[in-house]
This record gives sequence, structure tokens and C-alpha cells, in this order.
Amino acid sequence: MKKRLKKTLSEFLPPKELNYVYNSYDIVGDIAIIRLTEFSRKYSKTIADAIMDVHKNVKTVLAQTGPVHGDFRLRKLEHVAGENKTITVHKESGCLFSVDVERCYFSPRLFYERMRIAKHVDSGEIIVNMFAGVGCFSVIIAKHSKAKKIYSIDVNPVAIQYMQENIRLNRGYGKLITMEGDAKEIIEKKLWRIANRVLMPLPEKAFEYLPHALLALRNGGGWIHYYDFEHAGKNESPIKEVKLKVAEKLESLGVNFEIPFGRVVRTTGPNWHQIVLDIIIKR
Repeated sequence: MKKRLKKTLSEFLPPKELNYVYNSYDIVGDIAIIRLTEFSRKYSKTIADAIMDVHKNVKTVLAQTGPVHGDFRLRKLEHVAGENKTITVHKESGCLFSVDVERCYFSPRLFYERMRIAKHVDSGEIIVNMFAGVGCFSVIIAKHSKAKKIYSIDVNPVAIQYMQENIRLNRGYGKLITMEGDAKEIIEKKLWRIANRVLMPLPEKAFEYLPHALLALRNGGGWIHYYDFEHAGKNESPIKEVKLKVAEKLESLGVNFEIPFGRVVRTTGPNWHQIVLDIIIKR
């Protein structure tokens, strides 16, 4: 798709200008989200038209004008082409997700990771998702596993509203439970020692909240899926760096643990990577 986009753009943009166009873009439902440089901004309509030509299902193209920011992980968007809207329904792994891409965090790039976690869940498990957003991890786990309960926490009230809608769309009543607020406070007050598995899909805060993930685990044992961002040069391993940081933290807390698996989820910038660690906490 990227090659087709570049090829289409080559008919309208000079080769030198084509170098300033971002290769990647997100498609959420029927909305495409692009990033523009100061050089490519003047060609935004041409880029949008090319994407809509390549992806016939795309009805709207928005430009992200700044980095993800704030506690709600939102991005500033401006309308470029097509229908002027920010709400859509995204299909993934047999599930439907209603989302407002301007008022809730959503990344289609985590589709493999969401299904990977779902395949690890055993029958009867109780799961705490500390940073659930609109419920993507939670809904896919409910759909593709025999988990007993999935407690899904988020601090963004708009994300909670969409999560509740997504529970309805995917018939997750009874199994999926939404909880609005800060994950630390909710675990301390309501989810102490109940979970077999804890999800931490918020790299910006996972390290800070790691002690509370431990508190949520039943009898002090179970799985934690930990996400982080790490910078690594050409000859450095971002997975190794995150493992060392997390291991040092867990050792300081007196925890018996192993980290049997880690992987690079995606590249987020020059030498920056999103990492996941699967951590087993032993009783």
C-alpha cells in the first residue's frame, strides 16, 4: 500500500518533495490519519486524495498536527479531505470498535499484540486491564478466550463511554466490566489480589504503576504484560534495556519473577521502540 501511495504521488510531486512525505499512516475504520512535515503540508490534499484512491473504503483523511499528549493520550487532528468527522467504527479480529479518534486514544498498529495476548489467556482467568482505552485489548480477549472477568480501567470518561458501547457491539455483557478512574486508586480500593493476569498497555506510565500491577495479582502470583518505550542505538538492544530496568525495580520490591519473553512491538521514531515484556510473578 505504501509503494502504491508513493507511486501515485510521484505523478504529482517532484522527486525531491516526495522524500519529505511520511511513509506510514493509520487507518481507523473509514478514517485515515496522516502526519505532515512543514515541507509536505502544502501537498496535504494531494496526499489525502492518493490515500483515498488506494483505500476505497476511506471516507475521511485527517492530519495529526502534534504528538500524542496529556493523560488521555490524545492527538490534535485537522480535517484534510472527505467527510469532516472524527467518529468511526473499526473492525479488528472479528470485533467492532466505535471510537472518536480525536477524543480517545486508539492505535490500529497494536492489532497483532492484542491477539497475541488473547491467545495466552487460560480458561477462567480474571484479568485487570489498567489502561483500557476504548476496550480493544479487553474486548478481543473476551471474544477469543474463555476468561471469566475482565476489569477494564481508564481515566478518560469519553473512552469509558466508547468502551461501554463496544461491550454492547460485541455482546460482552457480564464478562467485561468498565471502571472509570486512576488505576492506582481503583486497584487499592476494589481490585486488590483478584487477578491472574494484568495488562499495562500504556508505556508512558507502566513503570510508575508497576507496584500496583503486583497488588492486583491474586496471592501475589500471575502474569503481567508490561509495555514501555526505549531508545536504543545501532548496536544496542531495547529489549535488554527494558528488561534490566524492570528487573531492577522488581528486585527492589522483593518479588520472585521471571521474564520469559520480550519483543519489539513497533518502532515509534528514530532509534525509539515500543517494547512488551511478559513477566511471570511467582508466589
